[in-house]
Amino acid sequence: MTILRRLIYLAYYARKMDWGTLQRFMRHTRLENGTGSGRQVAGFVRDSLRYNISPLEWYQFGFPILTPAEKSAWAGTGTMYEFQRRANPPGSRELLNDKRQFYRAYQQFFRHELVDRQALESEPSLARELLSQHECLVFKDATGNCGASIAIRHTTELDPDRLVDEMKAAGHDMVESFVQQHGALNALSPSGVNTVRIFTLLDEQGSYHVLGCRLRISVDSPVDNLAAGNLAAPIDERTGVVSGPGVYSDITRPPETVHPVTGVSIEGFQVPFWLETLEMVRQASVLHSENRSIGWDVVITPEGPGLIEGNHDWCKLVWQLPVRRGLKGLLEQK
Repeated sequence: MTILRRLIYLAYYARKMDWGTLQRFMRHTRLENGTGSGRQVAGFVRDSLRYNISPLEWYQFGFPILTPAEKSAWAGTGTMYEFQRRANPPGSRELLNDKRQFYRAYQQFFRHELVDRQALESEPSLARELLSQHECLVFKDATGNCGASIAIRHTTELDPDRLVDEMKAAGHDMVESFVQQHGALNALSPSGVNTVRIFTLLDEQGSYHVLGCRLRISVDSPVDNLAAGNLAAPIDERTGVVSGPGVYSDITRPPETVHPVTGVSIEGFQVPFWLETLEMVRQASVLHSENRSIGWDVVITPEGPGLIEGNHDWCKLVWQLPVRRGLKGLLEQK
């Protein structure tokens, strides 16, 4: 049954494959390690079946030069899918999948306003209030991932009488007030809001665990997602200090110890309001315990931390790549 399931995963990876990225990774690996294309294909097919990873993860995790013991420590797409399905059952994860539901459930931890399109349609005066109270608005798809379809607009460009029609045309079903990030984070990278990602788990006995903390850093981009070409760096849970360089998910790009645009140091960066951030995430984690493992996105504002969203299918790359080691054991122990 396991082999059959792994073969199904492999077929899924092939169907979803970014073939251009795979070819770039193959060329890079051939130049770096001297491994021919045939050996690479044989390697990622074999290891996909053996370690439950995707072909692209074979490169991102550094499998071409790892020992079997080192390979077995990494949690790939298949492993994460199975773990997250157990921890966040399909019947309860909709609370996290839909940003509107998430806002209603966790509004006490937010520092910005969210309005869905349905509310704007039923109360036209809301559009005028939004445009009069804010300089910028952020339009989103309520179930979108990885920063896809996000649009940031100055309110001077918007007509309150046409706002709903424009949202419909662009496929946006919610709008948020723009979040002002803390000055230290703005100095690090002003192109986008740089968020803290904290991975949490309530084990089967109900005990709370932090599985890791990362700083997601925008690189000349309005979003900070790793999938959009940005950086992720490890944060020391005890101190809130960034403890290593920022890394890309693109293996052809080296880690960055300083921000490539602003020149501000990444290593040693102190995340503001760190103790407050940890406490807020702890409180949020136990509020709806039917979802046991969440990747929390936190914005640090001048006034303190606030939630952006919670992810039931949190990213194994943001979790593991910044610390440059596999963390699957943290899932297996809980």
